[in-house]
Amino acid sequence: MAQAPGHRNVSFISYCPHKAAGSGDRTEGLTRIKRAAGISHRKRGTGRRAGWIIILTGALLVLGIDHGDPFATHHPATAGTFARPRSQAQAQAQARVPPDGFTAAAAAAVAHLQTKYSGAYTATHLWQAASALSATIGFMQASGSRAYLSDLTNTYLAHHYAGNFLDHYYDDEGWWVLTWVKAYQLTGRKAYLAEAKLIFADMARGWNPVCGGGIPWRKNRPYKNAITNEEFLGAAILLHDLTPGDTYYSGWALQEWQWFSSTGMLTRHHLVIDGLRQCKPKLHSPTWTYNQGMLIGDLVGLSRLTGQNSLLKTAEQIAHAVMHSPRLSPGGILQEPCTPLVSCGRDRPMFKGIFMQNLRLLYARVPRPAYQAYLRNNAIAVWTWDRSGDVYGVSWSGPFEAPSMTAQSSALDLFTTQIDPARRGP
Repeated sequence: MAQAPGHRNVSFISYCPHKAAGSGDRTEGLTRIKRAAGISHRKRGTGRRAGWIIILTGALLVLGIDHGDPFATHHPATAGTFARPRSQAQAQAQARVPPDGFTAAAAAAVAHLQTKYSGAYTATHLWQAASALSATIGFMQASGSRAYLSDLTNTYLAHHYAGNFLDHYYDDEGWWVLTWVKAYQLTGRKAYLAEAKLIFADMARGWNPVCGGGIPWRKNRPYKNAITNEEFLGAAILLHDLTPGDTYYSGWALQEWQWFSSTGMLTRHHLVIDGLRQCKPKLHSPTWTYNQGMLIGDLVGLSRLTGQNSLLKTAEQIAHAVMHSPRLSPGGILQEPCTPLVSCGRDRPMFKGIFMQNLRLLYARVPRPAYQAYLRNNAIAVWTWDRSGDVYGVSWSGPFEAPSMTAQSSALDLFTTQIDPARRGP
């Protein structure tokens, strides 16, 4: 039986902080980050914005931290953690934006990600490290900070000469292609683009005629799923954009979409299921949020490549389906289809941030107020209900529980959508 990405027979090591830092070191580091991001120092409590109200509904069964997750850490509730609302009136009164804005909140979130988990980037090339590094790059792109460029250099050097980020799992490779493309876009360093192309070439060699085409989830295995092929499609589009006169990558993008759109993994309900079983769509498989988000972003890029606006319509249908799904967006706040949420394991807490990054791409192309409001309301919910200081948990609608590298990077991805690069502010 195929497993979700990350749930594999792999021996993970426990990651210690990249470097020890006392409270004074952390304060100094955060001040440096804020200065680099162009955030003026303000006293806590000033600059609060009123008028943003969200109503959080539903109840979650909480069973405690997944102690089997080496990325997870027990982080007891502190004064930064807020009790969930008992009524609509209480929810309206308590929901709020960070006093110093979301740029500052993102800077604090990435600082914790850095001090606690950045050692994972060089210790492993599994997909969680790729996605967390991608979230860090996204913060630098949006904020103007360049505080973490050394993460890119160190990660590249750690793995480039020891396997080139190639893996037994094509989906892990796909995340690294996307991350190194993003690193190249930030820095202009050609070695990062070359790395992305090298990994993509290995993925392309995995294309086979089983089920009519597509990339398998794992090498030498028949199972084909949505996320691996969505990554391949998105990577082909991005590499086409970065390769003058290209026809190779655009050809792969068109071939992948022709196959993917024929598989039934995008259902008539406009939601993407997890994969195929005996070459038929597993209609009762979970509709993970990152599958929805990745295809939204792919279709935005594919529309630009082909000039077909119908692809944007499909992307909007997926976004609408997620935003109005009682399972995926109860009370308008995104969650994964796993119950209870703290049983989502090591991988799934990261999925929501990936969805939000891609919804932001759709909003940039189709600026509907509903997309902006959904992004904003989720960011407010995370800050209000899913926080202990600068640490974030698995459930965006609360209560704060099960902090981990994946949950932290997901919150960072979300907060980054609230940074206006033109303003470098909240």
